[in-house]
Amino acid sequence: MNKEEMETMGRGFFYPFLFLLPVIAILVLVQNHLSATLLIVMIISVMMIMAGSRLRYFFTFGSIGGTLGILALFIRAKLTGEGNFRLNRITTFLDPFSDVQGKGWQIIQSLYAIGSGGLFGVGLGNSTQKYLYLPEAHNDFIFSIIAEELGFIGCIFVILLFILFIWRGILIAIKAPDMFGSLVAVGITSMVGLQAVINIAVVTSSMPNTGMPLPFFSYGGTSLIILLCSVGILLNISRSSKT
Repeated sequence: MNKEEMETMGRGFFYPFLFLLPVIAILVLVQNHLSATLLIVMIISVMMIMAGSRLRYFFTFGSIGGTLGILALFIRAKLTGEGNFRLNRITTFLDPFSDVQGKGWQIIQSLYAIGSGGLFGVGLGNSTQKYLYLPEAHNDFIFSIIAEELGFIGCIFVILLFILFIWRGILIAIKAPDMFGSLVAVGITSMVGLQAVINIAVVTSSMPNTGMPLPFFSYGGTSLIILLCSVGILLNISRSSKT
């Protein structure tokens, strides 16, 4: 498929999603991990846009499809009770202090950790929130502990590392020897960048909790191996890039 075909509505937008929708539906039904499924959709969308698909298709049909999908999940949760935790996460995001000892506990403790870090933090290894106060402190909410121990300066440093990674990934994609290498580089860079943005947004209460880990920082051997393999592929594309 060439760029001219990607600019058409059929082959550039509907056909790719026609093949991907069954896979996405299976992921939602089997794994019940909506955030990971949405991450895959966002990565694919970025790759399609970079391949030449028109942005207006995503604003029009994407917004309609997203609205219908959210509505379907809402109706399913109300009728069958499956997925009620997602509705609870939204209500908790809107007002976490409405249930301090229950649903809002995790995000409140995360904000306490970030606030107590101040400018320079309490020192590496001196966090108190990670001791039975903040759930999943080693995994989804590791950025809160970074903020508590290393402070605002440490957070800025971590964010700059991700910005540097994204910038280098974009350069590798631009200088890739062919379209395939360029799209692979875009996909890997989007995977890391989107996860980082979502994770930091969650721990700072800028969006509802999604259970998304922070790449390279959150606990998990399998995730780290996959990320390192992805970076290896990215470096291999960089080695073959045009000068």
